Formats: sequence, structure tokens, C-alpha cells
Amino acid sequence: MSGHSSPVRPGIWLAPANGPEGGPEGAAQISHQEVLRRAASAPAVLLGEQHDKAAQHRWQLHVAAGLLALRPGIVMGFEMFPARLDPVLARWVAGELSEAEFLEQAEWGTVWGFPAELYLPLFRFCRQFAIPMHGLNCRRALVSEVGKEGWEAIAEENRDGLTPAVPATPAYRQYLFQITGGGSPNRKVMNPEDPAFDRFVRAQQVWDRSFACRIAALRNQPEPPLVIGIIGRGHLEFGHGTPAQLASLGITGTQVLLPHRDAAPPAAGIAHALFCLDPEEV
Repeated sequence: MSGHSSPVRPGIWLAPANGPEGGPEGAAQISHQEVLRRAASAPAVLLGEQHDKAAQHRWQLHVAAGLLALRPGIVMGFEMFPARLDPVLARWVAGELSEAEFLEQAEWGTVWGFPAELYLPLFRFCRQFAIPMHGLNCRRALVSEVGKEGWEAIAEENRDGLTPAVPATPAYRQYLFQITGGGSPNRKVMNPEDPAFDRFVRAQQVWDRSFACRIAALRNQPEPPLVIGIIGRGHLEFGHGTPAQLASLGITGTQVLLPHRDAAPPAAGIAHALFCLDPEEV
């Protein structure tokens, strides 16, 4: 590290204060090499994103390429695909499908609502370097079913291979409450502990748990690979969501890396490290 209270400028990594690598005086600058070295020794590296930002997907690609240079045996897991489509992802990586065939057979227009062009560089990277691709998501209906009825109401055969999520902490409920509008005067739910907020929290945790269960399953091999997860940042920030669910499954030491586009230093403890993008990039 080169010291604390570093200015936020494009092209640098910052370790937030009070995080695993941050200091008490503010965000500390950390080298690209050090970030990747630490990440390469982790069981899983979760690369957060805002789904519609091309610059963030370019950043994910660059980080994944760096990790491949340091760690043989990596796999990539994608929130964008349900696990049932793994056979299609395998055929794509094996070179058996054209891009058009891949997107059609992977049901891209149905399972994900963002332009394929944002993600195709990542998919091409996996194909070029024979990196296994896996879907981290569950069937879409399960999210709404659990949100509406609760986990126990779902029959075992309809749980898509998932185990129940560990309960959301008060801190996670507060985080979800804030990112969904906080105490807006026209909102029916006025605080994060309101039982009326339970439905949203349960639904969010189905995604969190699905990503964690799939990653844990990918690690369950004699020589566990490094799993790189491409996941929306709302499931990763502050160690809530998927990192917490992974820890409950015995996967500790996960590294959360996020892009950062703000002029202000990142919030304390939001991630292990953040890469500062040019605010003008899209």
C-alpha cells in the first residue's frame, strides 16, 4: 500500500477503511498486483457490477484475465444464467455453438434483460481460454414463491437444489431498506424491521443463497478451483448477501471486489478493494 487517504482517481485500487485491508484513516491505495495476489489465493472472488455499465464489464474481464495468469484452474459463475443451462454454457465453451446459437439456446432474451453485447466479451474470454462457465441462478419463479409464501411452504422437489438461507441480519435489512428507497414518505414500509418488508428480504435472500450454493458446489472437488462470480453488487456489498451465505456454507476468505465511479472515498467496509473507474466511462 502507498498510504491512507489517497485521492480518488481513475486507474487505482482502494481498500476501504475498516475493511479487511483498509486502515482507520480512510481508504488506502493498494497496488493492482497486490489485489490480484490476494484474490488468487481466495476460494472465490466476487466481481460486483451495475448490470448496464459496459465499463464495469470491461473491468471484470481485465481482473479475470489477471487471475487466470496467477491461478491455474479457474471457473466463472454468472448470475445471468440459471444453473439448468450449464449444458448450454459447456457447449459454448467447447466451441460447438455460434454466438447466435449460444444466445438463443441460453434463452438470453428471457433469463436476462440487458443487451448481450455488454457480456459477450466475458463469454468470449471463457471460450478462448477454455474456462468453464456455470449459471449461479435458480429458477425465477422460486424467488417470488419464497417471497410470497416463505421457504417452508416450498416442496423439497421445487427448491432447485438450494438449502435455506441463514436469516438476514439487522444490518442487512437496514442496507436493503436504504437501497430500496429508505423511509420515503410515500412508502408503506417505514422501517427495515417492519414485517411488511419480510417478503422483499426473503426474495432477495433466495438469490443470495442460490449464488452461494452454486459456488460452494463448484468448490466441492478434490482440487477446488478458484470461482470467479459475476454478480450484481447489491448481493455483495458490506459482506451481506452472498458472502454471508457462503460463510454459512463453510466458504470463508471470499474476496469481494467492486468498481467505484464516485469522487468520494468508498464507504468503510463495503468491499475488500475497489477499482476507480473514470466517471465519464459508460
